Amino acid sequence: MNEKKEYIYVLKLCDRLSNGGAWTVEDEKAVDDHFERLKTMKSEGSLILAGRTQTGNDATFGIVIFEALNDEEADFIMKTDPAVARGVMISELFPYKVALMRGMKD
Repeated sequence: MNEKKEYIYVLKLCDRLSNGGAWTVEDEKAVDDHFERLKTMKSEGSLILAGRTQTGNDATFGIVIFEALNDEEADFIMKTDPAVARGVMISELFPYKVALMRGMKD
């Protein structure tokens, strides 16, 4: 039995959008699909946490903390995120380990 590992990917808007570029219908659809995918990951049990900062400027970023079997699967999950795959967001993947969390035993 393979035990799943934890990963985090950090998301930032692509340069065009972070520099004040106009959002297209396709950009908004990609973000809607991104959110639907995160909801699917949550219902399937692989999503630990997802969210974004509320700064509303070029410093804004999002994070997705999730479980995957290995580095290759984690990379695939990140790269096939609709917002990443369609170029609306850029991403970077890191191995991760939750150390403390509300509701978690010490």
